[in-house]
Amino acid sequence: MNAVELPVETAPEPIALVLGEPFQTLPDDLYIPPDALEVFLDAFEGPLDLLLYLIRRQNLDILDIPIAQITKQYIAYIDMMDNLRLELAAEYLVMAALLAEIKSRMLLPRQPESEEEEEDPRAFLIRKLQEYEAIKKVAEEIDRLPRHERDTFETVVDVSTIGIRQILPDIELGELLLSLQDVLKRAERLSHHHISKEPLSVRERMAAILEKLDGADQLHFSACFTRSEGKNGVVVAFLAILELSKERLLDIFQPEPYAGIHVRLRANTATGD
Repeated sequence: MNAVELPVETAPEPIALVLGEPFQTLPDDLYIPPDALEVFLDAFEGPLDLLLYLIRRQNLDILDIPIAQITKQYIAYIDMMDNLRLELAAEYLVMAALLAEIKSRMLLPRQPESEEEEEDPRAFLIRKLQEYEAIKKVAEEIDRLPRHERDTFETVVDVSTIGIRQILPDIELGELLLSLQDVLKRAERLSHHHISKEPLSVRERMAAILEKLDGADQLHFSACFTRSEGKNGVVVAFLAILELSKERLLDIFQPEPYAGIHVRLRANTATGD
């Protein structure tokens, strides 16, 4: 005997969720106004904005505005706002009065015997519309520019807890010799004549370099040489630097890749250990 599968009843979809609770039926005392779902799409920033919209929507020439047609559409818009119970600003009513005045002036017959040419009653309104349109275009262009806190946002990263250890690059012997060559070239430029001097001592020069470094954290490589001593002094100072480095009293380093060579006292030497 075959089993008969009974249909499974599913709960109907709720009409709405209020505070997380589903409602299957509408409350009896619920009142929905007849115009609750009416949507007003066009919003204008003022009467000039409305007039410009009416002119551009119909591809009319702003220099030859059909006042009667535009006035009729403008009054219809004000009536619609009144029917929707929207608060009507006084400037909209002032513009309606201005349109009515321009319309009446255009209906008046012109004096044929008048020598002076009368100004077009629409001239004042046209100038206002042109100025407003120019300002509106500039405002739209400015609004399209990237704006801070709207299109771009600052990011703040807390690096106070991150330990940064600077890894100094290794100095090759070739780089050290290039620095020595540069010092020798500059010493040659200042050597004009030979003067007999007492023999230079490497040990004395080592003591002099340590004395210079005693009051400074570091010295540039060229600062360890005395140019007036010529090539002999440069060679003696270079040997003194190498000897101090060999005895682990001096560090030769570069602060960053491709930077100049510097020297400094080794840490255990500076602390007296």
